[in-house]
Amino acid sequence: MRRVDYVDMAAQFAADRDALMAIAERVFEGGMWVGGGDVEAFEVALTAYAGAAHAVAVSSGTGALILALKALDIGPGDEVIVPPSSFIASAAAVVHVGATPVFADVLDDQNVDPTAVEAAVSDRARAIMPVHLTGRICRMDEIAAIAKRHDLRVVEDAAQSMGSKLAGRMAGTFGDVGCFSAHPLKNLNAMGDAGYALTDDAEIAARIRRLRNNGLADRDTVVEWGFVDRMDSLQAAVLTHRLDLLDGVIERRRANVGLYRDLLDPAHVFWPPCRNDEFNTFHTFVVQVDRRDDLRTHLANHGIGSAIHYPVPIHLQPAAALGHSAGDFPVAERQAGRIVSLPVHQFLEPDDIRYVADTVNGFFQ
Repeated sequence: MRRVDYVDMAAQFAADRDALMAIAERVFEGGMWVGGGDVEAFEVALTAYAGAAHAVAVSSGTGALILALKALDIGPGDEVIVPPSSFIASAAAVVHVGATPVFADVLDDQNVDPTAVEAAVSDRARAIMPVHLTGRICRMDEIAAIAKRHDLRVVEDAAQSMGSKLAGRMAGTFGDVGCFSAHPLKNLNAMGDAGYALTDDAEIAARIRRLRNNGLADRDTVVEWGFVDRMDSLQAAVLTHRLDLLDGVIERRRANVGLYRDLLDPAHVFWPPCRNDEFNTFHTFVVQVDRRDDLRTHLANHGIGSAIHYPVPIHLQPAAALGHSAGDFPVAERQAGRIVSLPVHQFLEPDDIRYVADTVNGFFQ
């Protein structure tokens, strides 16, 4: 029986072993393990790649979201509009700064519905947090217009969309701040937790830099209560190296999805079509099917890994406790019972994709 893993971190390490070991040896011998030249070099490389004026390296994507909200002075009494279809960190960042997440339902592509965003705006709303889920950028032209009408800030949760574009513009550069994760499962991935923020606003960048380092203005002067949210030098060096490889990773993932689309039976498998103006990097390839759990069992029985992103919408998580119940966001809830993520990583061969597609089609036939 053929085996197709959902992820293959061992293959990534094997393909890059010599470069990674040389990076580790250089960083360890250099003795600068937090901050310093490697972090600065990564930030410079990020601005060049994404076309943003400023990049700030931090310890995780969640940290980037929290620091971005803090830098915009969003806190107790404020509301931030977020989709219920996301990883818990999106809403958790809002809670951690003392604000309240207000949910807005999603479209067929799992990204937030701008019409629902507008309906969720209240007198307490201070910001919108669009989540570019699966590597697909939200409808940022509509969201930006809503933000302008209601004088709201925009913090992009771009954790899954490094390198994605909409009308030629990079994810994370549409709002006040774009926040990214470099978790090991991301397309641009570190060897542990890491994240970064992009912004064109020099004051916001400076505030995030200060907040990530205990609120220190200099070695001995604390001007506000901050955090320890710095990126390690080793992660920065690895990410600088892998940033040069990112376009190739994205190209392979897009080719894999292209083959899936040629092979999967659309009578039984739905995948959101790409718009003409979008460039999707496919952090995940999420399809929607009936009998999702039975299909996953069938795939596992044929040696194929899969995942669900995400099986429980945030508003129904026990931690949410915001007075919501089943039925409040019907599109997100329906999708949560139908979505399944198929293997799409860059180390798959075309025959792997064919095997997965044939197995999916065979289940429904």
